[in-house]
Amino acid sequence: MIVTVVSFKGGVGKTTTAIHLAAALQGYGETLLIDADPNGSALTWASRGELPFRVVDQWQARAISTPQGHVVIDTQARPTTDDLALLAATCDLLVLPTTPDMLALDALALMVQHLAGLPVAPYRILLTMVPPYPSRAGAEVRAMLTTTGLPLFEVGIRRYAAFQKAALAGTAVYDVKDPKAEAGWQDYTALGNEVLAAMPEIEESH
Repeated sequence: MIVTVVSFKGGVGKTTTAIHLAAALQGYGETLLIDADPNGSALTWASRGELPFRVVDQWQARAISTPQGHVVIDTQARPTTDDLALLAATCDLLVLPTTPDMLALDALALMVQHLAGLPVAPYRILLTMVPPYPSRAGAEVRAMLTTTGLPLFEVGIRRYAAFQKAALAGTAVYDVKDPKAEAGWQDYTALGNEVLAAMPEIEESH
């Protein structure tokens, strides 16, 4: 299974999602994370500590002959139209992270427009950095997206400082000392479960 994390906007938790989705999928089968972002954010994250899966760049990935159970690809922000078409055609699922703010949602709408013109574009939207209660921003954006009929993950990723600590330590969030670390990890394990559950439906639609 190949899952690609892609966004037209930076700062929406793309690399955090790629790292933690790979960690969640690793629990179900050998997982490889390919860092295809010129900034090398996932590789930099991995270089600071230890992750439970292998992280390589796109050139190293070409030399890997051993088949992997799962592959997660972290991409550059704002891919070209041609790159987006290639990403959509060569993966099982596109994960589109977005924060619940207008700038991110505008970028998401633009990406969805581009995807609508592609012959094969299985995707689901992931709400990230959802602010804690009493803010209703996450719930309001979820309700708005639901009315559009766009495919949306049931889980949302809550905004916790524990993810920043994990990036600094070079680990997954469950390995940092923070009162919200476990809750943050639960969000991503739920995402992993949703991705795996979606696979039969996506395969039938191909």
